[in-house]
Amino acid sequence: MALTGEGRMTWEHGETWYRIVGDLDPSSDQVPVVVLHGGPGVCHDYTIPIAELLNESGRACVLYDQLGCGNSTHMQDAPVEFWTTQLFKDELTALLSHLGIAERYSLVGQSWGGMLAMEYALDQPAGLVSLGICDSPSSMILWVSEANKLRAALPPGVDETLREHEEAGTTDSAEYQAAMDVFYANHVCRVPLPQCVTDSFTKLAEDPTVYHTMNGPSEFHCIGSLKNWDITDQLHKIIAPTLLVSGKYDEATPLIVSTIQKEIAGSEWVLFEESSHMPHVEEPERFREVVSAFLAKHDS
Repeated sequence: MALTGEGRMTWEHGETWYRIVGDLDPSSDQVPVVVLHGGPGVCHDYTIPIAELLNESGRACVLYDQLGCGNSTHMQDAPVEFWTTQLFKDELTALLSHLGIAERYSLVGQSWGGMLAMEYALDQPAGLVSLGICDSPSSMILWVSEANKLRAALPPGVDETLREHEEAGTTDSAEYQAAMDVFYANHVCRVPLPQCVTDSFTKLAEDPTVYHTMNGPSEFHCIGSLKNWDITDQLHKIIAPTLLVSGKYDEATPLIVSTIQKEIAGSEWVLFEESSHMPHVEEPERFREVVSAFLAKHDS
């Protein structure tokens, strides 16, 4: 029987909410895709277009809110050490099993979701058919280094304002937020924000626990537990066919993505000339064409 609609998976740490776009039919020739959202803690809403675009060909896609955000169990009192990459790998394993697709699935991860997808693929899970990594780094150290270059090229005074508040610990101030928005408008999303993106940002503001704990107060000021995360020297272990996607103006700069491509044998990289960090929003039709073609190539 095909699965469809929304549901909740109960596991050892609470409930994980998910939504199936299309029919999750085990007899389908098209491999189902699980979409991994960013953050950590930014929830699924802004990745809805990814699932809807890929479903246009009839491919079933799974969206879900990772633990600690959105419609899943929130744990604001959990200790810092609770929030680990392994936690989210365990959640994904449980979800694949819950949905009955652990033996045949693909992953498409965006930003932190791509980081999680790469971590997952390092274990060479037998059921992983293909891997889409969108706008992601393999090293947070390199990510911050590249972000500093992008910040330095912003209009006069913006980087200075950001640094003043970061050094003073006042990143919750309106002035910092305004300067941060300048960076976001240049390197996160260069088109008017659709409702799905606004919804994710709104929910993040309501509960930033996971984001602040693992990342920090912004995309580029990474002072959380992921600040030294780096799996670049392990990427050769990934054997699943891999597609890399990024935007010309992306905070995941060409240096970041080329570093990954060099380490994953046979990986393909498509650069979106009109996009920053969200090609699935900024150039949706080309995104659909590129990612759908890649997935179809590996369905068999």
